[in-house]
This record gives sequence, C-alpha cells and structure tokens, in this order.
Amino acid sequence: MSRTLVAGVDSSTQSTKIVVCDAETGQVVREGRASHPDATAVDPAHWWQAFETAAAGGLLDGVDAIAVGGQQHGMVAMDADGTVLHDALLWNDTRSAPQTRALTEELGGPQAWVDAVGVVPGASFTLTKLRWLAENEPETAARVTHVVLPHDWVTGRLLADGGARPPEWVTDRGDASGTLYFSAATNQYRPDLLAMGLGRECGVPHVAPPGETVGHSVVCGSPRMVVAPGTGDNMGAALGLELEVGQAVVSLGTSGTVFAVSDTPPTDPSGAIAGFADATGRHLPLMCTLNAARVLVAAASMLGVDLDDLSRLALSAPPGANGLSLLPYLDGERTPALPEATGTLGGLTRANATPANLARAAVEGMLCNLADGVDALREQGTPIERVLLIGGAAGSPAVRAVAAELFGVPVAVPEPGEYVGIGAARQAAWALSGDEAPPSWPMRIVSETEPGDASASRELRERYAALRVALHG
Repeated sequence: MSRTLVAGVDSSTQSTKIVVCDAETGQVVREGRASHPDATAVDPAHWWQAFETAAAGGLLDGVDAIAVGGQQHGMVAMDADGTVLHDALLWNDTRSAPQTRALTEELGGPQAWVDAVGVVPGASFTLTKLRWLAENEPETAARVTHVVLPHDWVTGRLLADGGARPPEWVTDRGDASGTLYFSAATNQYRPDLLAMGLGRECGVPHVAPPGETVGHSVVCGSPRMVVAPGTGDNMGAALGLELEVGQAVVSLGTSGTVFAVSDTPPTDPSGAIAGFADATGRHLPLMCTLNAARVLVAAASMLGVDLDDLSRLALSAPPGANGLSLLPYLDGERTPALPEATGTLGGLTRANATPANLARAAVEGMLCNLADGVDALREQGTPIERVLLIGGAAGSPAVRAVAAELFGVPVAVPEPGEYVGIGAARQAAWALSGDEAPPSWPMRIVSETEPGDASASRELRERYAALRVALHG
C-alpha cells in the first residue's frame, strides 16, 4: 500500500536540509543536505544550488507537497525582473548597528516600536539592513522594487517554473513578523515603517494564511507538488515539535533561541523578547542570541579537545567552575544588544585556571544567556513548566545537566531530528489535506533531566550578571 509523502526544507545559515516524511505519521523516510557558504552576506543563488544538490538522486520522487522553513530576517533585495541586487545580508550580519540605533529613536524609542510591530529594532532585523543599503549603496537601493526573506526567495524559486521570479512573492505571518514592518498583532504590513528603511515603499510578499496552498512546483524530477507558504526557522521548529502552552523550546544551533507559543502578543520594550507570530495563527514570543553551540566549539579548540571531551571536562568541574565566568559574546551579541562586544573570562585565578573549569564556564556562560531568555518569557506572562532542548549542542551530557540546573524546570531532549524541516513538512501535509489544523505527528523524548540545586544556580547567575553589568552596563 502506497503512502502519501511530503517534503520540508530547512534553508538555514549553514546548510539546506530536506526531509521527506509520511504525511500521516510524520516518519522521516529519507533526507538530503548540502552546505552554504560560511558568511554573513550570501548570494541567494547558493541556497538554490544547495537545494538542488540536497534533492539530487530522486529525493523528491513521489512527493505530493513541499514547504520551506528558512533563516529569519535576511534581506533579499531585487529589481522588477527578480534579479538579486546585493548579497543577502543575513540575521547575523551586524553592520547595521548604527542604523538600528537611529531607527529606534526616529519612531520615538523602544516602546513606540513595540506598540507598532511588537518588536524593538535590532541589527538582525530586515528593516535595519534596508536602511544600511540606502545609506551605503544608494544607487543599488534606488533599483530595489521588491524585498523578500530567505525562505520567501526559495519558495519563489519553487513556484517560478524555471524563471527568475514567481507569479507572486509569498510569505507567512511568522517570518513576516521579523521584518520590523509587519505587525503580528494586526496581521498587517506597515508601509510607513518600510519607507523608513529604504526611503520609500517597495513590493513585499503576500502574506498567506496558515495551511494554504500557494501554488505548485515541478523541480528536481519531482511530480507536480503542492507548495505551502513556508515559514521562519523558529516557527518551523515549533510546528515540528507540536509546541504546547506551558512548554518552551531552547534551541542550541549557530544561534541560541528561547521561544514558546502564546495566544496573546508580548509587549517587551526592553527588546529581549520579540513579538513574533507562529505558523498556526498564534504568537511566538522569542529571545535570540548570536552565540550558542559555537561557544562550545571555540572552547574545545582552545583546550585542544573534541566536544565529547569538553563535556566530560565540564562535568568534572563543580557548578560555578570555582568562580570562573565566561561572557560568551564571541561574535558580538544580539540579546543583550551588544553587537560590538567580545567574549570575556571573569574571576580568573591561579587556583581555577584549569581545563575543567574553562570547559564548565563555557557551558554555563552559553546557557546563562538563554536562562535570561526563559525568565524574560515568564515576565511576559508565558508559563514555562518544561523546556524542550534541541539543536546540535543538546546532545552534550554537560549541556543537559547544566540546563536543568539553570532553567529550574525539567529539561526534555526530543529524539534528534531536523525539526525545522519536519515542521515545514507538517505544514506541507496541512496544505495538502485542506484541513483546518495540521496533522498530529508523534514526538519521542529520549531523556529528561530534573532541576538541580537552586541556590548554586542562583549564585552562578548573579555572578554572571554582575560581570556583564560591570563590563557593559
């Protein structure tokens, strides 16, 4: 008996992953991947080349529907023919920090932005990148007629039937809510805010409802597939995990994110929590850091060990690393907004200058920043009774143990999987079915760690916060 197959694409910062799933059960039946350039500004053509490479060899044979989850915020600026005019500035490109500060003040400060679109400007967001383009490459900016996001651009190529552009650019409210010119609360674009970036209005994608079919595609030897709207990567992960109220996700990839689903939009003028939309019609309050798993990679490199050895070293040191603290801002930082910061070791003495303490401080520093995000969600009225830990670093025993200590709630690790791609595939199954809600796909938990000593965690976080305040105010 044949089964219905759907595909989900995760076009992330580092690579394209494609998962093909059973539309009824969600079981992954095959997958492919290909890498992206390691840069903060990328020609989008690399994303399509990676998609074709990942889909080679008949990966999409028999697939009936497809959707794309993609890295949020990246600026893809095009002319009327669909020609990309500038390398896409990605979420982790911080060159627009000066423009971010200016835009924040021009509307009247953080609260004015929260009132307008639910988000305080940061250098990651699309609008700040458009302002950078207008100020630094005005001739290029003058040619821009359309701006889309990375997942929109890949979806557009699926719909373009071999051309440079689709009949209509489409997006979803989840990814659109990270631009600074779309409000998740009202589900409307703000052309006046868009004009603050580029100096004028331009074309933006149509925002398709959740679960809608936006067109059809024939690519890489596939049949005529239904194409769903797609969404941002965090929204895709929430959909893939079937995230419920009372749970939060902490994702440890290139970036670190903390998010939860909510029926009401957050209102956080501090900028720590962004008022994004999710991929189902609800809201996805989210905190994001620039520095996550690569902090551990850097620490392992410093110590001349692999990641497994780093975990063992960290677990051999006591909680608090004998007073050694790491501010993990190795690539600057998004939250807190310190784009020009660097990493700092604090409390270093001859007594605690050991490989084990440095390994422990790296794990604790990375997670302290994310624990601040968990607390910030609670302050916005989001209940958190359990944390789902995902991403590459979630496989580390040291990360699992320290996370439970710092978050103060049970930490569950789902079975490893490409949850952004799985979420996109689930959206594709939703569009294919025409049902009012996406199908229910089971998720298996492989480990769960109970919280540890609250007093030790409190002392560690207080020391971490004091170091941050001393250095950065």
